[in-house]
Amino acid sequence: MLTSAPYEMQAFQTLSPLTPAQESHYLQAYLPLVRKVVKQLAPQCSCVMEREDMQQVALIGLLDALRRYGKPDEGFGGYAVQRIRGAVLDALRRLDWRPRQLRQKFYHIKDLIRERRKVLGREPEPGELEADGVSAAEYQQYLALEGADTLESLDALLSDRPGELPLLGRRLEDQIVTQHMLSRALQTLSAKEQQILYLYYQQDMNLKEIALVLGLTEARICQLNKKIAEKLHTYFFSH
Repeated sequence: MLTSAPYEMQAFQTLSPLTPAQESHYLQAYLPLVRKVVKQLAPQCSCVMEREDMQQVALIGLLDALRRYGKPDEGFGGYAVQRIRGAVLDALRRLDWRPRQLRQKFYHIKDLIRERRKVLGREPEPGELEADGVSAAEYQQYLALEGADTLESLDALLSDRPGELPLLGRRLEDQIVTQHMLSRALQTLSAKEQQILYLYYQQDMNLKEIALVLGLTEARICQLNKKIAEKLHTYFFSH
């Protein structure tokens, strides 16, 4: 059960910048975080960005985290994971990762799913759209793209990027207010929705792994993720 922020918050102080030698040392020391984030995001992003490119972007995210944070302490890991994940998702957005043709297909499949959902009373499975001209592989690609879209939306709500909800890099008294607000927002989620956030943000699982743990399909996890994002967005922007 998720009862607090999905990642650790840290009150920043003015710190001396790391030397190049220190940066190199800590980059090597925290390289497992890069691998962990890439493993987590690869199922949603590999159809758009090569894994090697994703690793390079993630490494730059780690370097950015070190330069923003200063000398790592026990709170650095949670902060770094957030910065690394954000760097990868930002890179995807800059790539315009749904070109026009793919975007049109995306919306076409989305409309078909909406219609099939009304008929079936549930989320359709891969293969159930083949009669409509959508192969199981195309449906899986749709799920990957939609899943990455939703993850980006959740990260935006739970990040410190400009113009979005600021959780990190703030004065301690501001963080207390924000953490309390986030805790209240999480209480609006169901137990299963909180568990999904816990598995994603604290256990670093990807959507396929979460689906296996909860005994659900990836399609259902994507659907629940959208509901989570909608609930949190509604809460944050109505208070």
